[in-house]
Amino acid sequence: MHVPQSHPRYHSLITREKLAQAFRNGLVVPEGLIAHGRGECFDYILGEESRDFAIEAERAAVAMMILANHPVISVNGNAAGLVAEEISRLSEVLSAPLEVNIFHRSEERVKRIAEELEKHDAIVYCRGDAVIEGLESARRIVDRRGIYRADVVLVPLEDGDRCEILKRNGKRVIAIDLNPLSRTSRMADVTIVDNITRAVPNMIEFAKEMKDYGMEELEKIVLRYDNREILRRAIKAIIEYLESRSGEL
Repeated sequence: MHVPQSHPRYHSLITREKLAQAFRNGLVVPEGLIAHGRGECFDYILGEESRDFAIEAERAAVAMMILANHPVISVNGNAAGLVAEEISRLSEVLSAPLEVNIFHRSEERVKRIAEELEKHDAIVYCRGDAVIEGLESARRIVDRRGIYRADVVLVPLEDGDRCEILKRNGKRVIAIDLNPLSRTSRMADVTIVDNITRAVPNMIEFAKEMKDYGMEELEKIVLRYDNREILRRAIKAIIEYLESRSGEL
């Protein structure tokens, strides 16, 4: 499908086409398309830009991952379909391996997602040789080298039950979630209320800059961060955006 760059919904349409192609390639399941539509709705009423609270969360997330002993980036089908190259680059800059972890699990789908990431020279874990206790869904199946031993996990486009269990297992969780009201957003240590297609490139730039920061400076960024305040600011931004648009009618 050709989408002219002059189209007012160019970026949105390109994103949809990427997901549709990822579905045809076996990376994304139909439920993932529905989940994307829900997120796109929130992105629309956030003005489809990286707001100041998202930028603040992205910086805190990068600081937390640099400070971590064993950071891991979890990847599902939607993330692989949308930002495989970018998330592989983030993995490289942060020395944080990628792990395929999906709700609608099949070995074939795990293999296809891993192969998509490996096209970009990423280190990908997908053995499925360990289990996260307390979780009943297929996301409980993890790699012993990755999420199982991680102290910080970046979980883009995930759901609340896994976030809760990861925290119960002593891990710090960073979520990318456009819905500031979701259980994932409220459970995470750091919630990035931003579109993954913007959040990951932003984090790459922060990571390149912050790799040279001292430990004390990074720790200050993490200590000053208040996730509840970030979520409040995101909700207020939605209200303000809707009010401004209603005034145009």
